[in-house]
Amino acid sequence: MLAAAGTRLASAGPPDAPVIAHTSSGGLRGAVADDANIFRRVPFAQPPIGPLRFRAPRPVQPWSGIRDATQFATAAVQPDTPGFLQSEDCLYVNICTPRTPGPHPVFVWIHGGGFTGGRSFDPMFDGTTFAQQGIICITIAYRLGVFGFLDLDAALGPLYAGSANNALRDIMLALTWIQQNVAAFGGDPTRITIGGESAGAKLTDILMGIPSATPLFQQMISESGGAERIWPAARATIIASNFCAQWTASSGQPDSVLKYAAAHEIVAAQRQFTGASPVHFPLRPEIDGSLIRQHPVENIRQGSARGKRLLIGTDLDESALFIGPHPAKDPDSDDLGNMPVEQFRPIEEEYRKIYPGLSDQMLRIRSLTAEEYGIPSLRVADAQASAGGTVYAYRFDYAQQSGRFTGLAFHSSELRFVWDHMMQPTVSTETLQLAATIHDAWCSFIRGEAPQAAGLPPWPPYSIQSRPTMILDRSSRVENKPQDAEIKAWSGLLMQ
Repeated sequence: MLAAAGTRLASAGPPDAPVIAHTSSGGLRGAVADDANIFRRVPFAQPPIGPLRFRAPRPVQPWSGIRDATQFATAAVQPDTPGFLQSEDCLYVNICTPRTPGPHPVFVWIHGGGFTGGRSFDPMFDGTTFAQQGIICITIAYRLGVFGFLDLDAALGPLYAGSANNALRDIMLALTWIQQNVAAFGGDPTRITIGGESAGAKLTDILMGIPSATPLFQQMISESGGAERIWPAARATIIASNFCAQWTASSGQPDSVLKYAAAHEIVAAQRQFTGASPVHFPLRPEIDGSLIRQHPVENIRQGSARGKRLLIGTDLDESALFIGPHPAKDPDSDDLGNMPVEQFRPIEEEYRKIYPGLSDQMLRIRSLTAEEYGIPSLRVADAQASAGGTVYAYRFDYAQQSGRFTGLAFHSSELRFVWDHMMQPTVSTETLQLAATIHDAWCSFIRGEAPQAAGLPPWPPYSIQSRPTMILDRSSRVENKPQDAEIKAWSGLLMQ
């Protein structure tokens, strides 16, 4: 008979021995690597296939015996990602635990990828660096693209209402499973930090604004996020209608066929749809009136995440990754994540006044960085601070030392520092030291402390009045209101 959820890990034995955990769903056989216990492809939901496609996720059905948990699952179905297997059967978590007794704090990572790509088992997200510091690291998967972010209520019927929020529901069900079972891995269910980068950070910030989600975690880490990428219900309906028109035009089949068509055919239609869309990132969560009743930032400001701690920040030159280090053209709709081009034009002119010494190329990078990441993240920080939450703000300024992006701190460049994944023979001692410092600061925050580490000055909590921000760089420092002129230029502009 399997032990109840909460049973501690069985003795790990020698490094090459299997390790067994017992959860409320069933037994798991993991492996030992890099001085950590690792469990892969752990199901938290029934596979969203067949009649469950486009439906809200359902809890996993218990299994008998000991399930092998030594191999990764396939990635969620997505376009343009050769090199690894994909499947609609994707709702699994990967768990990396210390080999020491708990209870340990828990870090749950939500991967990025623009809501249409990414994978929980990317090598960057190997959690052993956290496990070695006494933290359980769990990476989770969720449905992508039209499978997780398209409202098919009008096309397929009321059973599919709110299906644009299926990815959020996937994450919430994963967090529910983790809260119920993490003690079986030596984790503390009362110390769960969720976090992510890019789309993962945006989902983290949106979850902060969902009252039914916030009991599932205590802390949040948002790297290059914001909660702006969400549609009002009416706009979500139009997006779905446009996709269905594209599907019928390209396949010659009615909307009802979406329920059982081959996944690769749906992905092909999605690729055509997003490629022709007049707005960037048309596939998004929605304010559906049920799971999400109003804009997440308003919910946060009203206290939906009251009492929870937030670590939030961005990279100085985020948008260089997308428009290039020397962009020659003015931004268009393909470059903007949160507003139409005609609304953005006056901002471009304001940036020329704010930074008269910057080149046209750098003005494009800085203004687009603010539109997509900087100002949305600031709005989340302000909302959480105004609701009485404890917030720590940062900006990652450490520039690339060589290669195409020399001199720029581009989107995602902080990840290898946070996860302390450096190719030691190819980086400087200075880079290695900063990576260790940033990783230690994140671990300190996950443990429930201030994000402190050797090499950092004291990191004060954020306030709307002075906006103290840790600038992570060769010589890290705290600056008050580091981009105050930009904030004033954006006042009142960034709303869907």
